Amino acid sequence: MTRHILFLTGTRADFGKLEPLAAAARDAGHRVTFFVTGMHMMERYGLTKLEVQRMPGVRVHEFLNQRPGDGQDIVLAKTVIGFSDYITEHQPDLIVIHGDRIEALAGALVAATNYIASAHIEGGEVSGTIDEVFRHCNTKLATHHFVSSDTAKRRVMALGEPEEAIHVIGSPELDFHAAPSGVTLEEVRARYDIPFDDYGIAVFHPVTSEQATMAAQAQALFGALEASGRNFVVIAPNNDPGSESIFAVLRGLPKDRFRLIPSMRFAHFSELMKHAACMVGNSSAGVREAPFLGIPSLDVGTRQTNRAMAASVAFAAAGDAAAVAQFLTDRWGQRHAPDTGFGTGRAADRFAQTLARPEFWAQGLQKAFRDQDNG
Repeated sequence: MTRHILFLTGTRADFGKLEPLAAAARDAGHRVTFFVTGMHMMERYGLTKLEVQRMPGVRVHEFLNQRPGDGQDIVLAKTVIGFSDYITEHQPDLIVIHGDRIEALAGALVAATNYIASAHIEGGEVSGTIDEVFRHCNTKLATHHFVSSDTAKRRVMALGEPEEAIHVIGSPELDFHAAPSGVTLEEVRARYDIPFDDYGIAVFHPVTSEQATMAAQAQALFGALEASGRNFVVIAPNNDPGSESIFAVLRGLPKDRFRLIPSMRFAHFSELMKHAACMVGNSSAGVREAPFLGIPSLDVGTRQTNRAMAASVAFAAAGDAAAVAQFLTDRWGQRHAPDTGFGTGRAADRFAQTLARPEFWAQGLQKAFRDQDNG
């Protein structure tokens, strides 16, 4: 039976995770729509709505949910209103949200209050910032859960969700990395004007609860990268509060050794990662995708606290320039065995298989807390 499945995406990162699932749903015969908002709509961050528009066989609806300077509460309110208007008109059978962003929280709230089935991707993760709170809120609001690991499944169950509503599929973005990217490194370098043969990747996002120190954190990190003499491709931070402090530091980096890119097509980013000497910063790509590809990574600060398990991941406090320098000296260019703690690159297949089961659609929308048996 054909269903209308609505995916909500607010960032380049969550689209990279949702796209394989949407493609699998589309190929299974479902009608797929993307509600595109958030960073996607902002030119400063690469106007990545264009990336969503390039996906064949899906519908796209765009909604501008913020202006520069809007607080997260304002962004939440605007997104709730815009998304509610859309689902009232189009009545999807399933709303799919991802992770811990404010747009996902808006989608989960709208789905729950309108009694529409919703699927939360990658619940049960921990990070230690307010994003983790948003993620757990989404878990409690959603009716279905597609998680990345058995550990995540246990956490979702600890939040009172029934085991039969939780499906372990792995992290969807690994589906991209497990397959050929479809582009060559030479094509990537030409498209994004990357002059380096030997390079690391740096991505440093703001931590919303640490806005007062983001400038100092960014200065310490990128100062250490500059002092190393190495070359880096730097992907711009997201639009969370505190990002302007990071941009101010990035603007001062020497352009002959640092190539700053607002955003990249996912296939190109995958190919770039596969050839990188290391990854540094606080992006989830450093603790999930880099280990899967066997690339050494340095997790800096608190944004990904407790999310990394692989031996290829090292850790440094946000202001510890000496630890950053030591990592670049000791680990640059090393390769590790692929880590499959977050899946093997078959998340989309498992997602489609779950949607094909009649019992998935028969699950009721009235939720009740499921106590765990501690006996």
